[in-house]
Amino acid sequence: MGNLIKVLTRDIDNNAGNFFLDFENAQPTEAERAVWVQVNEVLMEALAILDDLQSYNGAGEEIRQAIQNPSEDQVQERAWAAVVPLVGKLKKFYEFSLRLEGSLHGLLKALTSARCSPTQHLEQEQALARQFAEILHFTLRFDELKMTNPAIQNDFSYYRRTLNRMRINNVAAEEENEVNNELANRMSLFYANATPMLKTLSDATTKFVSDNTDLPIENTTDCLCTMASVCKVMLETPEYRSRFASEDTVSFCLRVMVGVIILYDYVHPAGAFVKSSKIEMKGCIKVLKDQPQSSVEGLLNALR
Repeated sequence: MGNLIKVLTRDIDNNAGNFFLDFENAQPTEAERAVWVQVNEVLMEALAILDDLQSYNGAGEEIRQAIQNPSEDQVQERAWAAVVPLVGKLKKFYEFSLRLEGSLHGLLKALTSARCSPTQHLEQEQALARQFAEILHFTLRFDELKMTNPAIQNDFSYYRRTLNRMRINNVAAEEENEVNNELANRMSLFYANATPMLKTLSDATTKFVSDNTDLPIENTTDCLCTMASVCKVMLETPEYRSRFASEDTVSFCLRVMVGVIILYDYVHPAGAFVKSSKIEMKGCIKVLKDQPQSSVEGLLNALR
């Protein structure tokens, strides 16, 4: 498909989204490789995280039995034995969100540096732009799975209640647990959010902007709106949409488009939904609504 193909021929500075970005085949140049290798390690783990989350079944039956039979020690022990390894998984998900935050900072630093415009960054550093897109795709997919799995909150709530009882009755027992009370409190804040990974990325992007005061905020917001426009153009133009080797790339682009809109809304002082926004919101919403409703309902809810 080539590295980056112009979709339209208008001036690129005024129409920064009129490009075809190769999300399927972009490979790192030598200049990108150091950052790409670091981020790639995290993205490889992201696949396993999604698999684990998708197969997360919970300990609902064991917890129900424990609640109904509070005086039966064997029932309580079975519930605890079922919940502890599941909370270990939830800990892994939470700790991964912290590593994802670090990867996002590395990518934003590379893609928003002052040495060239956001559009030029996307032209010259497509492999990093692809990784940025993959982080967004993972984030929205993770949150979709989390929102449709109430067992996560139920398991963790039971764990915390039981942990509090253990803390009162036997402090040493708490210290033996993989997730102690302090860590459980931090995890609770993470999972209490309807979209925890997106909240992590949004906060990380905001922090990146506030920590890099020498970098104009427009460098970051223009990067985000350009990415949104690229996705919109690819999705609404049949000639270029047909270049995707896999139909999965359609859902990938949709998630990336929604993700960068939400990040833009967090970072830009006026948000993404005002008339002066550089993101063509009506066009993006139309692209979403043109897809089968079942495939984009979660994305529309995320925007709402």
